[in-house]
Amino acid sequence: MQAKAREVYVPPVLQDLRAGTAELHIALEKRLPFFSDTLDTPAFERLMQAYYGFYQPLEQALLASGAVPDDFNLLPRLKADTLRADLRALGATADDLPLCEDLPVIDSSAASLGVLYVLEGATLGGQILRREIAARLNLDADNGAAFLDVYGAATGRRWREFIEYLSNRPMAASERAAVVSAAQTTFSCFEQWLERQEVLA
Repeated sequence: MQAKAREVYVPPVLQDLRAGTAELHIALEKRLPFFSDTLDTPAFERLMQAYYGFYQPLEQALLASGAVPDDFNLLPRLKADTLRADLRALGATADDLPLCEDLPVIDSSAASLGVLYVLEGATLGGQILRREIAARLNLDADNGAAFLDVYGAATGRRWREFIEYLSNRPMAASERAAVVSAAQTTFSCFEQWLERQEVLA
């Protein structure tokens, strides 16, 4: 007799996030130029400058918001300094770059977690991009692409820890809605920013 497949429990907040962000995620992914034939090292450099212009002010907004839960350690998950170092390795600079001002509103712990869901998910996705950029442009963590592998071997573990934290946090339906709304806004703000910087495919 065939064993019945064990149903995997997905916490409500994760169900809501996946349903609420899937279309935005797919739409942005299609426009990111990492797999484009036209992506060369100068184009990659411009792309990373645009990423810095979004990550730097958004991370500062998270830090300044006072909304990140006290039991969540944000500091090891900040990535703007890695982007800055990558730009230096590429022979560019992060100084005087335009910084995004149209950011998601971070006015609650739920909103901060929605923003972090997008940023941490992007870090997980960076593993696929890392291999592509290494193969195509010969760039890796030592010469300008550390951002794509910012957690190194701990990437999978860090993602699981974040999802576990999110899943174990008691949330009313209104808080779950705030998490999803912030995640959706983060995707939208990021795509609009990259569009304005003219780095999307």
